[in-house]
Amino acid sequence: MAADVTAAAAETRRRILVIEDEPSVTAFLRAALERRGYEVLSSRTGAEGLKLLAGGDFQGVISDFRTPGGVTGADVHDWLTHNRPDLAKRIIFITGDTASAETVALLAHSGTPCVEKPFRVHQLMDAVEKTIGKP
Repeated sequence: MAADVTAAAAETRRRILVIEDEPSVTAFLRAALERRGYEVLSSRTGAEGLKLLAGGDFQGVISDFRTPGGVTGADVHDWLTHNRPDLAKRIIFITGDTASAETVALLAHSGTPCVEKPFRVHQLMDAVEKTIGKP
């Protein structure tokens, strides 16, 4: 019986993809999200994140705006808009680069929430619960 309850709980958890190239930031995000009851999968590049999104079931995405490998957060947002429109409104950017023209333009145009690095757990969780939903 306990195994059935555990399996049912795992199926109802909100699964979030974290796209972040800094291991310490990924570890911080994973710990904060899992502590609140979310399931977390992560990728270090936008390209890897797109592969996971294409084949996986996610309820939300948290993506660094700048990731290595040529696929940026803007590219991930664009892919979601065209391929997973259900997720295009459930993406949160995390970045230390809110001053660049590209970042400002995307955030203004899309209305995508952005949490600036460095951030506190409560800032992240407020954005996650408003954008993706509670676990």
